[in-house]
Amino acid sequence: MVRTIAARISALKADTRGVTAMEYGLIAAFIAVAIIGGLTLLGGNLDAMLNGIAAKFVAPT
Repeated sequence: MVRTIAARISALKADTRGVTAMEYGLIAAFIAVAIIGGLTLLGGNLDAMLNGIAAKFVAPT
């Protein structure tokens, strides 16, 4: 029985099927954090820039 448990544990250590999916998940999470951080930092400046452009347009009469 101990031999069976040891064999199963070593088989689990050798199994790497889920590692790739986990790596892709971590990469996607880091990209999402970078995008959210960038938008947070640039959000106010972008809003001010677009409002400035919109203020230069004249409504047709």
